[in-house]
Amino acid sequence: MAEGKTRHMFAGGNTAEGFFSYYDHILPQDKAERIIILKGGPGVGKSTFMKKIASQMLKEGYDVEYMHCSSDPDSLDGVVFPQKNTAIVDGTAPHIVDPKNPGAVDEIINLGEFWEHNGFSANKENILNINRKKGVAYQRAYRYISAAYAIYRDNEALYGMAVHSGKANMIISQVVSDIFCGIDVSEVTGRQRRLFASAITPKGFVNHLSSLITTGRIIILKGEPGTGTERLIERVAAAAAERGIDTETYYCALNPNKPEHVVIPELDVSITTMNPPHIVENIKGEEINFNDFVDNAVLEPYRSDIEFNRNESGRLLDKAVQTLKQAKEYHGDLESYYIPNMNFDSVQKCQEAVLESLLR
Repeated sequence: MAEGKTRHMFAGGNTAEGFFSYYDHILPQDKAERIIILKGGPGVGKSTFMKKIASQMLKEGYDVEYMHCSSDPDSLDGVVFPQKNTAIVDGTAPHIVDPKNPGAVDEIINLGEFWEHNGFSANKENILNINRKKGVAYQRAYRYISAAYAIYRDNEALYGMAVHSGKANMIISQVVSDIFCGIDVSEVTGRQRRLFASAITPKGFVNHLSSLITTGRIIILKGEPGTGTERLIERVAAAAAERGIDTETYYCALNPNKPEHVVIPELDVSITTMNPPHIVENIKGEEINFNDFVDNAVLEPYRSDIEFNRNESGRLLDKAVQTLKQAKEYHGDLESYYIPNMNFDSVQKCQEAVLESLLR
């Protein structure tokens, strides 16, 4: 039996708007047969629970989508088994998930049932203190990210002032016409799934583009912020929806409302934005450079300001990453109180029962 295929992405991110979640798009309720929501504190084994089940499902030939955690990209926030229309997700803070259709779709597994409550009472003050420090660290990281994005937006405004919108619009129109040539508008609206391909993490910028941009046709967009690359992504996603074609749109790690990549599985087409920090050498395709539509004479008086903005936003993001590392260390400290008080044999039995139910 051939092993299943894997894809990797993020369902939430540390953004200029704070923690931002696209959890509702992990597996939409109207498409899902089963969504298992894991509850429990730090160190109870939620990520390991999902990894072990995913590993076995792969061996059984099922595809797996791994939803990585932006606060620790080596951990998981969820896994999806597309052929089963089933997902397992971490339902604890900051991405609190509760059942929307209990019994019909959603169910809760509380791994907190397998801990020894008496083991925490002596450490209550320490746990509360560490939780406070962890919360402060996250809020500081979000302020650094927000400050970095404020400076980044100045470059967006400067390039937006210099871009020839008419020329960009012509290219956008051509691409849309080419991709959807001969496909009529449909009475059925296509689904638009929204997630992140990259995230700002304690390890810096992490992206999983190489596992997502795998279609036969790939269009690579290049261009400074403000040149209009996101307008092409938006137009293509909207045109697909109008024609009843499903898409996956992946958003900016800084600005969670700005689309950077779109995948159209039905047409075997992807459009990806390739600018630092997410550049993947092994992705090749047709290139459109929106910098070609920029009037450099307009930018000339602002060259030093643009460079200043790049450097300062980069420094602030570096500081944000350092602060996210602190938050992760505090999380590790919390886990040290929970792990010794967990009955992992019971967690293992629960995990085996879930796997057995998935393979029926």
